[in-house]
Amino acid sequence: MVEQGKAPIRHQVTGNSGLNYAAWQLSRRGWHVMPTIRNARGSDLIVTDVDETVFFGIQSKALSKRQAVPLGKGIDDLRSEWWVITIHANSDQPACFILRNTEVRALASQDRNGGAYWLEPSAYDRDEFREAWDRLSP
Repeated sequence: MVEQGKAPIRHQVTGNSGLNYAAWQLSRRGWHVMPTIRNARGSDLIVTDVDETVFFGIQSKALSKRQAVPLGKGIDDLRSEWWVITIHANSDQPACFILRNTEVRALASQDRNGGAYWLEPSAYDRDEFREAWDRLSP
């Protein structure tokens, strides 16, 4: 168990929980999944079908509760084709939302002063994205 007050460690554990949960969900659906180097730019997971004819990257965002997803200062820099947002990542019942990069960009909102971009819960927590793993089918 992570000690209380150790925020950087807790965030890393949450991120790892969401990443591994997403990889497990994809693997049980027949995809080959490979995590990339953590904290590197780009996709967190590289995914391919069994014939290695379909490849795509996934950006994993894991949250301990339902809250806004930080996207950074420029949405033009968002790379991965697919995004998996996992809420309640440290619980026994995580929930995942599967969105295309274009959807994340279209649904993003920006701080009032032209600062960082965010994906608010009302933007991603929709039935069309909730547990929509079938969207990833080739």
